[in-house]
Amino acid sequence: MMAAADLIELWRGGLPESIHQGHAVVWDRGGMVAAWGDPQAVIFPRSSCKMIQALPLLESGAADAARLGTEQLALSCASHSGARIHVDRVGAWLGALGLGESDLRCGTHLPWDAAESRRLTCSDEAPCQIHNNCSGKHAGFLTWNRHHGADPDYHLPDHPLQQAIRAATEEVTGEPVAGMGIDGCSAPNFATSVAGLARAMSAFACGGEDARGQGMQRLVQAMMLHPELVAGEGRACTDLMRAMKGRVAVKTGAEAVFIAIAPERGMGIALKIADGATRASEAAITALLVHYGFLEANHPVVGKYLTDPLRNWRGIEVAERRLAEGFLKI
Repeated sequence: MMAAADLIELWRGGLPESIHQGHAVVWDRGGMVAAWGDPQAVIFPRSSCKMIQALPLLESGAADAARLGTEQLALSCASHSGARIHVDRVGAWLGALGLGESDLRCGTHLPWDAAESRRLTCSDEAPCQIHNNCSGKHAGFLTWNRHHGADPDYHLPDHPLQQAIRAATEEVTGEPVAGMGIDGCSAPNFATSVAGLARAMSAFACGGEDARGQGMQRLVQAMMLHPELVAGEGRACTDLMRAMKGRVAVKTGAEAVFIAIAPERGMGIALKIADGATRASEAAITALLVHYGFLEANHPVVGKYLTDPLRNWRGIEVAERRLAEGFLKI
């Protein structure tokens, strides 16, 4: 097993303060393009693989039977902020299925959206499962479940839906599932290598004429069409996709996983920061998107996630993020 590579550094007062190590792989139609760290490092993709989890929804015909549009498909891949734009749409989606909040199995947390969180905190209304960042994915699960008349506990590992997701994961990554964990939303999360995840994202970038290929293309196009639904205002996935104007879909996952899907190049990118630091995964994916020509180096979003100086509470410049030597030059 190869060691993780130094990817992102934090410098303060002219000295290195923190070094974030990790693994990153770039894959295209011809195979592996580049790698840092260990391409075979096994990771949990967490929410970065939601488009894989949505494949059975498309392939089974459940999405078309329910007449899902691009907004619902984007939400099925989302880790949304629980803003009204998200909550209202997921609620309407469930209502159209004849289902409700209690049919979800994702659990409840306060929304990440500041306005909605403040509204709930200042009222007598408690957050519900629709505020969960994974409620769109779970609405997709319920759509598949209703189409097949399956058991309501769709989140359990031995449920036919999760078995279909496991099979899809192995097929698009090109390798056996390396393990299984339970995600924050209670759904199984299937471990794979960083290379396998990048290979899968390249498959989504390429698409195809069969049911799976068309489903991949529809999910990617929906994400790029509705970046505000995939995450939310002020968040990296939304900011980066808006900056690239429909050229690339990106998706983060908990514990500092990030993927990118670039249809025009048939390219997939996957990375994992070993210490789970989000600031490093956001910086690393931004650097890779600049390096491969999807983002202009002087775009404000690059400054936000990579090149702008870090300031303290008084607005004084105190630190900077840098690419580790041997990672990339932008």
